[in-house]
Amino acid sequence: MTQVEFYQHKLQFETDSFDVNEKLDQGANIVVVDARAPEAYALEYIPTAINLHHKKMTAESTAELDQEVLYVTYCDGIGCNASTKGALKMTELGFKVKELMGGLDWWKRDGYATHGTQGVAAREGIHCFCD
Repeated sequence: MTQVEFYQHKLQFETDSFDVNEKLDQGANIVVVDARAPEAYALEYIPTAINLHHKKMTAESTAELDQEVLYVTYCDGIGCNASTKGALKMTELGFKVKELMGGLDWWKRDGYATHGTQGVAAREGIHCFCD
């Protein structure tokens, strides 16, 4: 694999908070998936995200999901691998998936709002403009 091919492949499987937020604002056909346990999701999650704990991902639990949509999985951040486990399981089940780099931690660092009992408001002027 060449270095160019490596980076092309990497972008097929990962995304960042700026790109996800931009796609959500544009009404793109994506679904954000919080792959953590329901208790973590209840505390704080990305707005519009659904909670589908990676340990509960099966053909039955995902049967109602549209396989034509792009799913973006996330977890707490770089110290958590629930998003990777969720991305793997969803891919094995036939879904198109990308993993959110940095998870919820980088989402908040970039200044985007979260919902839940510990949700935070968006911070103006903080957003990463990594486009």
